[in-house]
Amino acid sequence: MPNSSKEACIADIKRRILSTELQPGTALDEVRLAEHYGVSRTPMREVLQRLAGAGFVQLEDNRGAKVASMDIQTMRTFFQTAPLIYANMGRQAVENRTDAQLQELRTAQDSFAEANAMNDASAAALYNYRFHEIIGEMAHNPYLMAALSRMLIDHTRLSQTFYRPASHEEKLLVIKAQDQHDAMISAIKAREAALVTDLTLQHWDLSKDRLERFVRPDPLPLDVISLEGHRNAI
Repeated sequence: MPNSSKEACIADIKRRILSTELQPGTALDEVRLAEHYGVSRTPMREVLQRLAGAGFVQLEDNRGAKVASMDIQTMRTFFQTAPLIYANMGRQAVENRTDAQLQELRTAQDSFAEANAMNDASAAALYNYRFHEIIGEMAHNPYLMAALSRMLIDHTRLSQTFYRPASHEEKLLVIKAQDQHDAMISAIKAREAALVTDLTLQHWDLSKDRLERFVRPDPLPLDVISLEGHRNAI
């Protein structure tokens, strides 16, 4: 991608991180990146700083930049926090969404379904990222949006395995996830807050076990919050 603008560099590096083309913890060589994107080192350094601010990259003194890691402590926090953030965002999306955002959500869902039909796991994960990002934008809550944006990075990287089903049963889970998206759109359109919350938690439960398998073949030793027991706390 020669002679890229900074915005184009940021977008492409985000894509490469979310698709795990750039694996968690990978060292990022500023010089090589600048050569690859056809920019000088100064704008590339600004790109890396912005990516770090968004949670995609970690900057370390005297050690350069690396792709944000996904260590056990990070994953513990992720699995504890994700359902609460998603459910709260869904409920506030019902209250604050616009018709234009609903159409944008529908478009993202159509692209998600098309990627699944083509068995394109990376594209499916990226469109799923956009689907949930739009719901976050609907909520109009800058505090929760900051948490959602960071969380979606890890969720999208983890979901690469979910959208590569290894059996017929796993393929059915992907289809069910797609159907849940459709149900969430309908519930948000109808302003059914309680239904959106339930659908969101069902959606999380559907993929949680597969997401854990991305990190470790056996289930992680996590003290994961019981969703049923915390529905009233959302």
